[in-house]
Order: sequence, then structure tokens, then C-alpha cells
Amino acid sequence: MIAGPRSLFYRIGQRAYFARDIGRALADAKTYGPETIRQMRNIGVDSLPLAAIVAAFIGAVTAFQTRYQLFNGVQLSVVGLISRQSIILELGPLLTGLVLTGRVGARITAEIGTMRVTEQIDALETLAYDPVAYLVVPRLLAALLMVPALTILADAIGVGTAFLTATVATDVTPQAFSEGLRLAFAPFQIVYSIIKATIFGGAIAFFCSYEGYTANVGAEGVGRSTAQAVVVTSVAILVLDALTALLLAPYLQA
Repeated sequence: MIAGPRSLFYRIGQRAYFARDIGRALADAKTYGPETIRQMRNIGVDSLPLAAIVAAFIGAVTAFQTRYQLFNGVQLSVVGLISRQSIILELGPLLTGLVLTGRVGARITAEIGTMRVTEQIDALETLAYDPVAYLVVPRLLAALLMVPALTILADAIGVGTAFLTATVATDVTPQAFSEGLRLAFAPFQIVYSIIKATIFGGAIAFFCSYEGYTANVGAEGVGRSTAQAVVVTSVAILVLDALTALLLAPYLQA
């Protein structure tokens, strides 16, 4: 009965110490600066095709399902309104974050975990390099920058695909859909999506880096850490999504 809570607090404490080490490593810009650029390409550019494909299907399904859930007599412009709100405020950032957890997060854990079990991290410490500054901080900064950028692109592709699907595959006219897109639009909706994406990007890099950094010895240990990283990060993103909505949703009505 007592081991469970103790284990939980221990894990929280270990992650808190890891966050402290990251904060200290931020002062070592010479170490993480050049590597950050490379990680931005790995996280952002290399993930672009996957994010675009997912966003396209999100937009198509959202528009199609919205149209055929409407009752008779409801204005068809509602399809544009609901598609925009669903994609920008929720589906775009959330599903992009979850997809990147599988692609980017697993890669981060596997890379750092392999370096841990092959004692490359110990070698960095021997050479007076801060392994957190060299391995973790570049991935964290790259994720904080590139996940929002991918989310903005995903939002645009999703809304564009929703427009094409609604106007080609249903009886919604381009004029009606465009009217719905403009209805009750506020710039903060874009900011809201970016805030969510930034939080999700930080969560992906932090939790996945931690699991890799603390991986057990052997290939089995790396595999276990990678699987755990994806699960923990996915749950964290869902929790953070709910908390962000709870805190920021009232501002969408301002």
C-alpha cells in the first residue's frame, strides 16, 4: 500500500532533478547551440510529410462527418465553422503532438538510451562535456520551436482539405464554407493552437529524453524505455491538453 505512493513521488522527484539539470545546462550555449540546428531538421523538416498527411485526413474526415451530422434546415456554413474550430483548437495540435510522440519521441529515447547503455554519456562526462547540454537541451529547444511550426502547417492543411472535401464531396458551396470560416474568428484562436503545440513539444522532448537518459543496460532496457516514453508522453499530452483547455478556453470567448 505504501510502495505505490513512494514510487510515484520518487519518479516525480527524479524528473524534477532532471528538469533542474536542464535549467542549469541552458547556460552552456556553446555546447548545445550547433546541435540545436541539426535537431531542428530532425524534428521539424523530417517530420513534415507525416504531419501533412495526418492533417489532410483530419480535415477531410472532419468536414465530411460534420456535414452529415447536420439536421435539415441548419445553414451549411456551419460546416466551415465547426471544421475550423475543431481543427485549429483541438485536432490539429493534439493529433500532431501524438503523432510526433511516436516518430520523434521514440527516436529521442532510442538515441539517448543507446548512448547511455554504450557508455557514450559517461565518455562525455570524462571529457568535461555536460551530457544534458549536449544531448537533451538541443532536442528540447528544437521541439519547442518546430512542433508549433508543424502544428501551424497542419492547421492550414487541415482546414484547406476540409474546404476541398466539403465543396467537392458534399453539397456545401465554397461561399457557404468560406462564410463559416470567417464567422466568429479571433486571432487568439491561432495563438491558442500555438500555445498547445509548444507545451506538447516540450513534453515530448522532456519525457522522452528522460527515459532515454535513465535507460537500463542492454538492448532490452532501451526497448523498454522507448515503449515507456511513448506511453508516458502520450498520457502527458492528453492531460496537458485538458488542462490547457480548462485554463485558456474562457479567453476564446473574450
